[in-house]
Amino acid sequence: MGRLGEFELLVLLSILRQRAAPYANRVRDDLEANADRRVTRGALYRTIDRLCEKGLLEWELEPSETPDRGGHPMRRLLVTAEGLEAVERTRDVLQRFMRGLDPVLGPALEEGLDA
Repeated sequence: MGRLGEFELLVLLSILRQRAAPYANRVRDDLEANADRRVTRGALYRTIDRLCEKGLLEWELEPSETPDRGGHPMRRLLVTAEGLEAVERTRDVLQRFMRGLDPVLGPALEEGLDA
């Protein structure tokens, strides 16, 4: 299985954070608020499509009762078992590389990884 790029990882993490309402608009808001980056709709949907092609993400249509959507269904995003495994592998690699860096990056980093 291929590696996750940074933005792909952030998208999967954001979807997992959304739990009850994993929709692209909420993922975009989460990324902009918490990853300190501007996210265009096009970049987000290209990444969602790529993650689906890799088998790491699926989506299903869900009826929308939001008047602004004019009855158009919404895509509910679902991280697959393979997607969860990819996130876990990436987390493990990052943790290995971060360990022992508190003299350089500060003790808060190590404390956060051990939590």
